[in-house]
Amino acid sequence: MNHKKIKRIMREKGLITVIRRKNPYRDIMKKTQEHRTFNNILARNFHQNIPGKVLCTDITYLYYGQSQRAYLSVVKDIASREIISWQLSSNLTLKFVLDSIRDLENIRTIKGETIIHSDQGFHYTSPEFITKVKSLGLRQSMSRKGNCIDNAPMESFFGHLKDDINCKDAKTFNELNDIISEYMGYYNKERYQWGIKKMTPVDYRNHLLSQQI
Repeated sequence: MNHKKIKRIMREKGLITVIRRKNPYRDIMKKTQEHRTFNNILARNFHQNIPGKVLCTDITYLYYGQSQRAYLSVVKDIASREIISWQLSSNLTLKFVLDSIRDLENIRTIKGETIIHSDQGFHYTSPEFITKVKSLGLRQSMSRKGNCIDNAPMESFFGHLKDDINCKDAKTFNELNDIISEYMGYYNKERYQWGIKKMTPVDYRNHLLSQQI
């Protein structure tokens, strides 16, 4: 049928075609052919006792103010459960994720062959992220597609964070950043956990290090 006839019938019947919006991340992936995935080296081996040997990272959404959305990128040490780096952003940019790992080279427990585990998200498969990870001397590991349990330590932390704080108390991005900063200090230095001998992550990290001397 001629497309002009279809348009005429649509006008007469008051019909409107809903066009599905393109997925921007899919477009980006198509344009960037250098994105790579990595094998799941971690393989759910979450029971670690050497600080700095295995790190996990992920991103979550946080809603604040008048349904505004922010993004939180976190790096967690699996052995101690300590949050060793984090970054909050109002935009889901690659730079924001790169910023969350830029200071890892200054953490004394991180040495050669340290594994950093993530999902297969666009940020972690990007050439820029891969290059930065290599420059830090880290090895990449990725969850299998559609298997969030492969990165369970991060899912667990985000669950605790969202239970412990109310992001909607923040009216502005800066207020939300202050709330997150305060919580990270509390989580690392004051929040005792049964799974790590009733210690805080920082105390448990120091305990593990003392066992290696």
